[in-house]
Amino acid sequence: MNFPPPPVLDKRRVAESFDRAASSYDSHDFLQREVATRALERLDYVAVQPTRILDIGSGTGRCARALAGRYKRAQVVQCDLALGMLKQARSFEPRFFSRQRFVAGDFEHLPFNDGLFQLAFSSLALQWCQDPLAAFTEVRRSLALGGLFMFTTLGPDTLRELRKAWASVSSAPHVNQFLDMHDIGDTLVAAGFGDPVMETEYLTVPYEDVMTLMRDLKGIGASNSSTERARGMFGRKTLAALKTAYESERRADGKLPATYEVVYGHAWAVEGRRRQPQDVHTFPLEKLRRR
Repeated sequence: MNFPPPPVLDKRRVAESFDRAASSYDSHDFLQREVATRALERLDYVAVQPTRILDIGSGTGRCARALAGRYKRAQVVQCDLALGMLKQARSFEPRFFSRQRFVAGDFEHLPFNDGLFQLAFSSLALQWCQDPLAAFTEVRRSLALGGLFMFTTLGPDTLRELRKAWASVSSAPHVNQFLDMHDIGDTLVAAGFGDPVMETEYLTVPYEDVMTLMRDLKGIGASNSSTERARGMFGRKTLAALKTAYESERRADGKLPATYEVVYGHAWAVEGRRRQPQDVHTFPLEKLRRR
């Protein structure tokens, strides 16, 4: 099975960016909140009663707290690459008798015993992995047989307007690359998951100007982490050219769009055998509801 080459990311830069953004994250994470809410709602349509839950890329803990409220008897373990995010999340918990646990760890090298969890959840963290196959393999290892993995990530059309504008200004990459939904589904199968279901939708965030978009991205720690990125600060001429290029996207309502291709997926920790990629199923959420 041939997969596209994984994005070449500077993981140290990823961790540092999210560390710096920990205190500002909740002021800029409106898209992340919306995606997480939609992902959590999908748990209404699956039968799972976990006693131990893993939230990977937990950030400031919003999803972990929602999971704890949904599964009141379960222990929730928050795992994040950035210590600053874990510290921020810890500040929301009572000092004593909290059911939350906080662990610094990398999606691709999870520091947990085999089969420890019955539910693994991750919202908008997979795109920060260097090797998605390694990440999925680690999740499968950490799940008990019959456990559920539910996640969201970003598809290749994400920030297409910003990518196009930057391309007219600079030849260096300024927006991270994202995997296609079908490649993600194939990767799940290769990692040993069964019955994967994939779905994608487009969300558009309106902005008054491109600099507000850039500030929001910086506020959540979503910096360009490619090893081939341009180094150093951007000059006034470069930023002026970027603004001019993005203006071609302005809509009739006077807003500048920022498009996000959001990928939703879930799969089950099945018996050891690995299935073929053609076993991946894709259908809309409405079909799940009718079931």
